Amino acid sequence: YIEEVGGMNVMFKIAGKVVTPDISGGTVLPGITRRSVMTLAREMGIEVEERPISVDELIAAGENGKLTEAFGTGTAAVVSPVGELAYRDKHIMIGDKSVNNGIGELTMKLYNTLTGLQWGRIEDTHGWVTDIDKK
Repeated sequence: YIEEVGGMNVMFKIAGKVVTPDISGGTVLPGITRRSVMTLAREMGIEVEERPISVDELIAAGENGKLTEAFGTGTAAVVSPVGELAYRDKHIMIGDKSVNNGIGELTMKLYNTLTGLQWGRIEDTHGWVTDIDKK
């Protein structure tokens, strides 16, 4: 099963939904950026599922075209696109490299929204940015 990637939480856009490993098993960190990205995705009208994701499911979604985006979330990376998945003899390319260098539309929108909130370019209606952040 998929858990995390490179010290970041991982999310996949499969069949129009954001799917991410759940935290109930105790092996996936309940990151602040993870939670923020899930909140923003829901506000954008994207369904978010927290559940176990098998490697076989992910590879199948890549092969049948239902996996359209993959990205990691974390404090340092904010939202970082994943361009390829490899497992055994399978290599799944994600995204069209000729469009936004392969960065998916949702991935880019989540990154721009979250960094916009962090830098004060977008109004923080969530109370995520504190006075100390503004100094």
